[in-house]
Amino acid sequence: MQSFPFEAIGFDLDGTLLDTFRDLGAAVNHALVLGGFQPAPLESSKDLIGGGAKIMLARAVEAQGGLPEDAFRQLYKAMLAYYADHNAEHTVPYPGVRDTLHDLAARGVPMVVVTNKFEGFARDVLTQLDLIGLFQGVIGGDSLGKDEAGQFLAKPHPAPILAAMAAAGVSDPARFVFIGDSTYDVRAARGAGVPVIAAAYGYCDRAAEDLGADAIIDSFEGLIPALVALRARP
Repeated sequence: MQSFPFEAIGFDLDGTLLDTFRDLGAAVNHALVLGGFQPAPLESSKDLIGGGAKIMLARAVEAQGGLPEDAFRQLYKAMLAYYADHNAEHTVPYPGVRDTLHDLAARGVPMVVVTNKFEGFARDVLTQLDLIGLFQGVIGGDSLGKDEAGQFLAKPHPAPILAAMAAAGVSDPARFVFIGDSTYDVRAARGAGVPVIAAAYGYCDRAAEDLGADAIIDSFEGLIPALVALRARP
């Protein structure tokens, strides 16, 4: 245990631990059709994931001409309602996730999920996939409330990363590491002062080498070796 390089680990969810685009894309398309728009190809939903469900739907609507705020709000509510009932029909962990998480848990490494998905949805999906018990906590996009401007304290704000450190009982940012697949993740980690690893296999909103992470993994199986190499650097 003393040889493990970090005291705790934080994980993004969508595109890092779980391949969720099919269920998210179906929810977006449900709302689009209700609003009189054309459904989008499911594969295109990978390009919309990162900032949370509201941003995901907003981008899809804007691509087809946009909507007044009140009408958009109704579609957003419809999307959330649909997703609540269909959030784990096609969602699966990426290859290597189960084995690696169980390995880390066996080493006694506290792990926390930090996602822009609403906490309730994240917990529900992780429960259905029998993964929830591996985590010390789940910090969702709505977990920390809103700032003075009325915006949720979600990534890229560093507050969720700091909350994850607290949940894991870590006070030194250098002893906590975050794994994610987007600029939201890297910016949040940088703001919190913690090392960050980019998941190149995920829904990266720019090339993995351009995210500005401290290391890159091409598969989840490469996580533990990457953690060891990251700490071993001078």
